Amino acid sequence: MRIFFTVIDLRSDTVTRPTPTMRAAMAQAEVGDDVYGEDPTVNRLQSLICERLGFEAALFLPSGTQSNLCALLTHCRRGDEYVAGQTAHAYRYEGGGAAIVGGIQPQPLEFQIDGTLDLDEVAAVIKPNDPHFTNTRLLCLENTQWGKALPLDYLQRAVSFARTKGLLLHLDGARIFNASVAQNVDVCKITRGFDSVSVCLSKGLGAPVGSVLCGSTEFIERAHRWRKVVGGGMRQAGIVAAAGIVALEEGVDRLAEDHAHAAALADGLKNIDELSVDGPHTNMVFLTLSPIVAQDLKVYVRERGIIVAPTADRVRLVTHLGVCTEDVSTVINVCKDFFATRKAA
Repeated sequence: MRIFFTVIDLRSDTVTRPTPTMRAAMAQAEVGDDVYGEDPTVNRLQSLICERLGFEAALFLPSGTQSNLCALLTHCRRGDEYVAGQTAHAYRYEGGGAAIVGGIQPQPLEFQIDGTLDLDEVAAVIKPNDPHFTNTRLLCLENTQWGKALPLDYLQRAVSFARTKGLLLHLDGARIFNASVAQNVDVCKITRGFDSVSVCLSKGLGAPVGSVLCGSTEFIERAHRWRKVVGGGMRQAGIVAAAGIVALEEGVDRLAEDHAHAAALADGLKNIDELSVDGPHTNMVFLTLSPIVAQDLKVYVRERGIIVAPTADRVRLVTHLGVCTEDVSTVINVCKDFFATRKAA
């Protein structure tokens, strides 16, 4: 049974609602002033995620966008450059914060089909030590990338590459636990060797708000200052951190259900001749449609209690805590009806 939803919302796993256990933990949370480092629940959350991911220190922030921004501001100086994917969240979907706030130049590259960046292409865009160029400082990867878990051997090669080239390495791990569950490995195996990792608690894990940035003690001390500068200092933040603790303790293994639902959704939709289906990729399925058909599909399914959000060339369907097995069957049948109706018209 899906939790708290009257519609089937497949736009994103950010639409999840806090579970009853989370709400109870929030109501009972012990709190203090987190700007002074005195909120015991925030401190517990930060310690817990350090232990899980294998880092010395962590910093609780309101959002993944702010977490990535603080990572970039901490790693780079004005005039430095970071390399990221052309459709990476930290480059395309975070308002250009690194450039606007930090004067940090992005160098975007096309992602490979598996969600990786070609390391030879990265090497080719690293700037020489010449005053005509900016200083290439940081390589940013994303895991998962549009639902795709980056290959483990690639991560090892990326770490070695960054060290050889003198680059720092940041991982936008908004859905990193989806990757660890899908690959059946401890999350530490994914994070090993990265200088910083950002983890989102408010996607598939189900917390109502919050991300955590992890790194060395010295890195997090500097990131703490940047969090204050960009307005991320919160006071009695333990109220929301409590939900993040529940998310980590109860939500990680549950992600396998989302992946199973995405697999069932993809299998059912692949039986529709008019659809080109890509996936499943962890908890995501992609449909390739013309913009007109995608918009018609959006309207048709919305009238039947299903919400999707098509982009210019495809529709992304995301399974999450609020989607159950019965919902998957409903979505498949409604999509079949949509195309049958168009064929009959």
